[in-house]
Amino acid sequence: MSIGMIVLLVLGLLILFGALHRVLDRMALTDRQALLCVAAIFIGGFLPNIPLGLIEINIGGALVPIIVCVYLFLHAGTAKERVRALVASLLTAAAIYALTLVFPADPLAMPMVDPMLLYGIAGGLIAWLLGRSRRSAFIAGVLGVVLADIISSASLWMRGIDQTLYLGGAGALDATVLAGVTAVLLCELTGEIMERIQTGRAHAPGEDGAIEGGRRA
Repeated sequence: MSIGMIVLLVLGLLILFGALHRVLDRMALTDRQALLCVAAIFIGGFLPNIPLGLIEINIGGALVPIIVCVYLFLHAGTAKERVRALVASLLTAAAIYALTLVFPADPLAMPMVDPMLLYGIAGGLIAWLLGRSRRSAFIAGVLGVVLADIISSASLWMRGIDQTLYLGGAGALDATVLAGVTAVLLCELTGEIMERIQTGRAHAPGEDGAIEGGRRA
């Protein structure tokens, strides 16, 4: 079983036990919706690709994640957040594409690590830095991987090479899942750290709400 599938199973268990309720609530997703998405991506990864000429779309690796991104995009709080999500997606895609030019796409050429895992984690880090919100970061992480695949194939088509584009297939499901999950988890982690820092400052001696002499000031 691939890393992406293992991550999906872990996510499913965490959702069932309610451990991700707060994160999902901030992303405008209920536990049931999130569980259905995880199940659809997992099962869709084993279903046949959808052929569209020179493009084959993997249901779990591309179609379902894109649908989730559209849902999150429509539920973004402001127009500014939507613009930031789109810009972050394009920049993340450019960064991942740049990595594909440096590192070989063949896992056999990199026996120490699967390049798709590298693209997924790198995409998640970049999406987190640029997205700023959990929704924007997830959108940027997922769409960044998908757009990077499109850019790679488009560059080949422009050179007259008729190579089939496998969106979400050929290991890309792992990169898509890792990019989205990494981006959201980093947003949640940094958000928690900032909240704790702000709470600590609010209760520092001499500030409002501080405890002085054994009683609240």
